[in-house]
Amino acid sequence: MNALTALSDNAVLAWALLACGMAQLSKLLIVLVVERQWRPAVLLETGGMPSSHAALVSGVAAGVGWQVGFDQPLFALACALALVVMYDASGVRRAAGLQAERLNTFMTPTDPDCCSSLEPLNTNLGHTRRQVLAGALVGIFVVLLGMGRTGGVLDVPWH
Repeated sequence: MNALTALSDNAVLAWALLACGMAQLSKLLIVLVVERQWRPAVLLETGGMPSSHAALVSGVAAGVGWQVGFDQPLFALACALALVVMYDASGVRRAAGLQAERLNTFMTPTDPDCCSSLEPLNTNLGHTRRQVLAGALVGIFVVLLGMGRTGGVLDVPWH
């Protein structure tokens, strides 16, 4: 079995990527409903509700637990990595975004020729805890629902 075939047979990865994509796509709908704006660029941005990173890593952890057992060391490893990613998203990356917000306030010089080439820093880097929790729930729900319905196998059309 070649590596590409093996990768396409990895139901945990496939379902987790689907959960990540669904979380990212839902950002577009949330911005449309809440802000009443059509902003497709949100699909390529970090931050926002829900966290697609949290959906991906929690989905992988849930899928690994479903396949190998929730009492196995591999599931513990997947959970530990998921927790680190989610903690980082709501801690370090969020703090970096808040810091960028403050730095942007200093980039309005009295002399416009001084800093005219500086662009504002991206402030939407991390997530609130609520955004991380929502993403994690999306990931777990999508992966366990998908793997439960298919018995842990993803029936892909390119086989």
